[in-house]
Amino acid sequence: MPILVMKFGGTSVADLARIKNAAQKVRAEVENGFNVIVIVSAMSGKTNELVGWVNETSPLFDAREYDAVVSSGENVTAGLMALTLQEMDIPARSWQGWQVPVQTTSAHSAAPIEEIQNDNIMAKFAAGMQVAVVAGFQGISPEGRITTLGRGGSDTTAVAFAAAFDAERCDIYTDVDGVYTTDPRVAPKARKLEKISFEEMLELASLGAKVLQTRSVELAMRYKVKLRVLSSFEDMSDNAGTLVCDEEEIMESNVVSGIAFSRDEAKMTLTSIADRPGMAAAIFGTLSDAGINVDMIIQNISDNGRTDMTFSCPTEQVKRAEEALNASKEHQSLNFEALIADTEVAKISAVGIGMRSQSGVAAKMFNTLSQEGINIKVIATSEIKISVLIDRKYTELAVQALHDAFALEATA
Repeated sequence: MPILVMKFGGTSVADLARIKNAAQKVRAEVENGFNVIVIVSAMSGKTNELVGWVNETSPLFDAREYDAVVSSGENVTAGLMALTLQEMDIPARSWQGWQVPVQTTSAHSAAPIEEIQNDNIMAKFAAGMQVAVVAGFQGISPEGRITTLGRGGSDTTAVAFAAAFDAERCDIYTDVDGVYTTDPRVAPKARKLEKISFEEMLELASLGAKVLQTRSVELAMRYKVKLRVLSSFEDMSDNAGTLVCDEEEIMESNVVSGIAFSRDEAKMTLTSIADRPGMAAAIFGTLSDAGINVDMIIQNISDNGRTDMTFSCPTEQVKRAEEALNASKEHQSLNFEALIADTEVAKISAVGIGMRSQSGVAAKMFNTLSQEGINIKVIATSEIKISVLIDRKYTELAVQALHDAFALEATA
């Protein structure tokens, strides 16, 4: 029988009533002729509660015990989902990551998946089991310890299972009914997309869209896993949700498919740096060693052998970046005049595979922002993306103006 992977996020399994609602959707797919692998998250809010308990107990915690604690939320949900399906007379059982097994590295709290062995579950399917309910977000290290995959890791679990079991599709059930041209709470005219390419979804996910975890999209693109994002609170249909697929499966693409934004950005500038070979490597090597996630980078024109270097990073990493760069300056690895941090910026991005073949997107984007009196601080581009940093107070205005300028509310 073909295999379907269905993933239910925390809001979709927040209580027993919602678990039953999710189980009804699983039963419908079993009746459609699928063996189903269900990946579940912890009940909404439970992981935050568990993390809080760990931090309260041991601020400098052992990461191995952290994973043992925070992974337990998914175990509870998996057991309850299996019991609910059994009450519906559907042969089902729960699986923890180590039972599959989901083999990961030893990087506790952010472990990449190395391999998923499918022998155990496939043997149970052959013996009559119709649904395997797997605790998402977790695996087992080479040392035999429980690991977790990082926040949002159940999405990655689901895609990895779809690849390992050659599933027909991977359905991600959440509290939204698909991928939108932008956040409908910011731009009420936002439109749900029927299809979006892996590349566009990867850009949107990395730029602030919260629908899918970035790592899950990377996996789906690498292994050609068809992803469908849909709501667990609406009736299922053939055209429900948004299909994330290969670019070739999309007949006609808009020049711009979506506007993404992130308010959690900071702009940092090192002033009066020596303009000579190796300085950029020294700066960003220092930041890399400190675990700083650098995004946009710009270097000013050199004047008298000195220049300024500006980059963006998450606001939560500003203090760590400052400490690392100042420590490097004290050790004379770096020589700069001042380090200026602006934590009141936002990143706005236009994304679309149509940019490859259409000109004028940047001009339209910059002109639109200019007409609204919004100053651009930093610009970064790629083949299918244009991103800018602006003052955070203009976030909503910029998103709405760009959404209108690219006619994203219109029928594709």
